[in-house]
Parts: sequence; C-alpha cells; structure tokens
Amino acid sequence: MIETAAIRAFLEERHIAFAAEVGAWVAREIGPLPAPPDDAACRLQAREILRKLGSTGWIGAADLRSTALVREFLAAASPLADAVFALQCLGSKPIELAGDEALRRRWLPAVARGEAMAAFAMTEPEAGSDVTAIRTAARREGEEYVIDGVKTLISNAGIADFYTVFASTHPEKTKQGLSCFVVDATTPGVRLAKTQILSAPHPLGEVAFERCRVPASCRIGAEGEGYKIGTATLDHLRPTVGAAACGMAARALDEATAHALRRRQFGKTLAEHQLIQEKIARMATDLAASRLLVYRAAWEKDRGAERITLEAAMAKAFATEAAQRIVDDAVQILGGVGVMAGQPVERLYRAVRALRIYEGTTEIQHLIIARHWLEGKGCAHS
Repeated sequence: MIETAAIRAFLEERHIAFAAEVGAWVAREIGPLPAPPDDAACRLQAREILRKLGSTGWIGAADLRSTALVREFLAAASPLADAVFALQCLGSKPIELAGDEALRRRWLPAVARGEAMAAFAMTEPEAGSDVTAIRTAARREGEEYVIDGVKTLISNAGIADFYTVFASTHPEKTKQGLSCFVVDATTPGVRLAKTQILSAPHPLGEVAFERCRVPASCRIGAEGEGYKIGTATLDHLRPTVGAAACGMAARALDEATAHALRRRQFGKTLAEHQLIQEKIARMATDLAASRLLVYRAAWEKDRGAERITLEAAMAKAFATEAAQRIVDDAVQILGGVGVMAGQPVERLYRAVRALRIYEGTTEIQHLIIARHWLEGKGCAHS
C-alpha cells in the first residue's frame, strides 16, 4: 500500500486526491493483468497498457509530483506498466522542451492519448554512460538529414511509433556536436535489428538506422543542442525512476509483512522473531527515506527550479539502491516461496535490478553528487 502521509510536506491537496484516483484505477485496470509469458506477449500487453493509460489523461501530467505518483502506483502493480508510462514521458520530453510548434502538434497530443508510442534512442553498443562515444551520424543534405547508426537497449524498440534519436552532426565536437531528431518508425531505413530479452518482461531491442532520411524540420532544437536536451530530459525524469523504485519496494514490503504475520515457525509468527523485525525496520526506514528524497526533488522542480541535477541524482541513487535491498530482504523473509516463479516478490526481484542502471547508473549519480558537493565547498575535482 502506498501512503501519502509520509511525504505530505511535499504534496498539495490536489496530489492527495490524485493519488487516491490513481491507486483505485491501477488496482482495477492494471493489477489483474497477467504477467506476460514471453517477449511477444510482453509487446502486445505493452500496447494494451498504453491504450488504457491514454484514456486517463495522466501522460504528460501537469507537474513532476503527479508523474512520480503515477509511476509509484504503476510500478507496485506492474513494472511493465510503469515502463510503458515512463517511456511516453521520456521519449516525448525532448519535443516538449525544445521542439518547434509543428513537432509539438504532430506528436504530443498523440502521445498523451496513447495513440503514439514513444522511444528514447540514445544508448549504443559503445556508448552507454559516455555519450561522447555516440557514433550514430546525421549528415545534412539540403533540407534533409541522413541518419546512419545502431542504437541498443532501446525500450519499445520495434513497437514504437517514433524514436527520439541522438546523433552526431559534428563528430569533431564530441558532445557539443550531438543533435536530436524525431524519427517516425515508418521511415525507410529504420528497422528492428534484433530483440533483446531482459530478465523481467520489457520490450527491448536494437534499432538500426540505415541511410534513413528525415526532414530537417524533424530536428529538435538547433544543431549541437542534443547533449543539452538529453541531459535536461534525464534530469527532469530521474526522480520518477526513484518513484518507480519506491513503488516496487512498497509492494515488496507489503508482501513480506503479510507473510511474516501469517507464517509460523518455532511456535510463533515470523513477525515475532527479532531478526525479522530488524529486517522490516530497515526496509521501512529505507522506503521512507527514499520517498522523501524523490518527492523533495519533484517538489523543487514544480516550484520553479530550472535544474534539479543534484536532487535528482540523490533521489535516483538512493531509492534504486534501497529498493534492491528491500526486495532482496522480502525474498529472504518469504524463503522458498520468495524464489518460486511467478510470485510477486520473485517478479519484483527480476524487475528492480535494471533501475540501478538505466537513465544513469548509480555510479554516475554518485559522480554527479560528489561534483556538486565539491563545487559547493570550492574544491577542484577531475
């Protein structure tokens, strides 16, 4: 169960009512969905979930706290549903931030209605945390760009209606030479090179761009602004990765608590054993601290902060690492039941691990935090 009382200081009355609405909808529409048995079923269910979400009006929510609340509830019920929602936000945010009016009209309403599935295509086989290693090239030819390259580990690959693609327009300038484009998935030269299967249900794959011609009007922002647009997008949405982690952690804690109160060993319930109480105390404290960091970051953005780089990094790093610990402890409390295929905590165990990697690994978040701390102390750093 997701409680709003602990984060009340960062919410307004409208958020409290919104949380109740989201919770009821998720329990009714998402909770009963079966776990997809394979990648093909996962891709079909992702489309079904998008259709459901498109009817809510929550995609492109008015503020970041609302987006975080949606992700927290979705992740507790279905990590796949959370991923579908998150990618709509991530893939369309660059258009919202820097797209011209024509691009905004073309894509944003369709994204919000669940009629256009978005994808965010930045990662490459040799370019993960180091975006300066991006080799996908976009060469200007008159009023078009010709895009060539491969993107890997792309969520919604093969089922997206458009890709927000980061490519180099001036390779000699490294990250200052990156630009951002909206590429319609039906454009000749765009193809799903291969599917990639995660441990948890998630539509993922490698996308190839082979002499893919797109109009210059599909560029988001000016040439060379891709890095700025990409980092601003990730900055904005990183706290919501922490919110998803909180949702998974809350579900795991609930499952572990229910089991500990029900299961009897050595003449008493597990909950009466001090070692189990110690685990539950640590899990509950980690979850509370995570939620405070997440909603503090979202609150800062909603009250007008231009960038929340430090707050977002702290929220993502702490919440995702804490969620991993909480889910692991939940598995331990459930014992053999916890590792049975299809059990809620077993599914969470497979799903939670990726949160510590995507949209900036924990190690990258720690570097960001340290840099800001050292700058605040007037220290030089590398």
